Amino acid sequence: MPQEPIPSDASQNLSAILDWLALAHGRQGADDAEQLLAHLLNLREVATPTGQRLRILDLIMREVERIIFAKLPKLLQVSLPVTRRVRLQVGVIQDLLEALAQEYFNTLSELFDPQVVKGTHAPHTTLINITRCLGWHIRISHLVAAPHTIGLWQKMHAAYRSARRLGVHETTSTRSAQSVQQLYAAALLAAIAQPASFCAQELEFIVSFIEACIKPGDILDIPPKDCRGIFWIDLDRDFPAHALIRRLPPGNLPVLYFACDPAARRTGEILAALEQGTPASSLGLPDFANTHAGRGVLRRLIQLWGKPGKRKFPRRRQSYRVNLCFGLDQLWTLIREPDKAYEISEWMVTNESPDGYSLMHMSGQTENAKVGDIVAVQALGERAELEPLWHVCIVRWALSENPEHVELGLQQLASNVIAAELARPFEMDSKHISALILPEMLPLRPYAGIVVKTGLLPIDARQLVLMIEKDNLEIREVRPTELTEQTASIEVFNIEPDEMT
Repeated sequence: MPQEPIPSDASQNLSAILDWLALAHGRQGADDAEQLLAHLLNLREVATPTGQRLRILDLIMREVERIIFAKLPKLLQVSLPVTRRVRLQVGVIQDLLEALAQEYFNTLSELFDPQVVKGTHAPHTTLINITRCLGWHIRISHLVAAPHTIGLWQKMHAAYRSARRLGVHETTSTRSAQSVQQLYAAALLAAIAQPASFCAQELEFIVSFIEACIKPGDILDIPPKDCRGIFWIDLDRDFPAHALIRRLPPGNLPVLYFACDPAARRTGEILAALEQGTPASSLGLPDFANTHAGRGVLRRLIQLWGKPGKRKFPRRRQSYRVNLCFGLDQLWTLIREPDKAYEISEWMVTNESPDGYSLMHMSGQTENAKVGDIVAVQALGERAELEPLWHVCIVRWALSENPEHVELGLQQLASNVIAAELARPFEMDSKHISALILPEMLPLRPYAGIVVKTGLLPIDARQLVLMIEKDNLEIREVRPTELTEQTASIEVFNIEPDEMT
């Protein structure tokens, strides 16, 4: 097919783009994202034949890939709220990804125009690149605890719908071993896993785990039978997927169905292999899978993918202030020595239910805020209790739309706790472990529990000694019965008195 000549007034822009790409080949790092975005936007002003434009976009895609893989590791250590500098850097990269995806979309228009003679370029390669760009965009939003850009999931759905319409959704390319459907389903799995409820290190582990071990299930026109983890997708809405058990699709709406049960079963198999001593490396997984925290992520994925549940309690809007104390170490000391000065921040409760709160940051430091960590809240003002109590919670999710804004979702564990030191009676040389004792709190906690830092207490521990300093030293002998929570920061065990002693 003969190529159309490029107008002379565009040749300078095109030459600048090609020169920059030639010089960029082989570069390292992510510092030139802004330059690449500027060249990509200039390319919009250049009228080029579709085939040539695709070749240029593919060269830009190669540099975008280099930028992404240089930037992702640096986002694993960001604290909340994400600094203005980091957010600006991330914003440029996400603008670049969205612009590149749109340019690829534009090249597909002739495929759906009956008046245009079809070219020889393969649409599945273009759609794979679109899906990868949008998937990276969403992944970066997860890592910086930010809501995704408006309309992004609609674009992701549109790429998949286009691939299905063209019959290329299961076709791979020379540069990608994954098809559009595989990339799309992997993005759905990651979104269904409630990414706001994991820290950055856990999120990257989930991505690695899906890629290495999970074969995403089929996307169907009717709900599959004998499955519990069924989610439905509205391709016209800006949302990944809804759990069928929580919300039914409108009767007149054509939707697609996605079952996560196979992913949950495979996750259970991988977890069992790890617990039996299989090294993570032999499963194609990072060393994080060998840790307590890594296995805790897998346990949560089994529930999120295979057994999605309904909300237990309705939320009520509120507007009152609380003090917030972060981290087990500080909370443990606070309970033992309440009269000392501590680093406390102030937050506004925006809604609550019997099992937790949503909070908005008002003042004080937030650098120690981590999803999965333990915190405690104490009501202020008119809502202050006659006997001030620290309500102990787990940070379940975090969102930060801008450098001045942080929101947290907390799940309450107990309305008061006891600080204790924990020892294992048959390991006299081991150091004592700081622990918090959680009393029973019906209906949320039918059993007493203890909170310790992740990895300090073996899951198979049979007998523990708790030492509590009050007016005098109190000794309790207990037995762990069940691991009920496991995050990158803390573990919670149910306990009962050890009647064998």
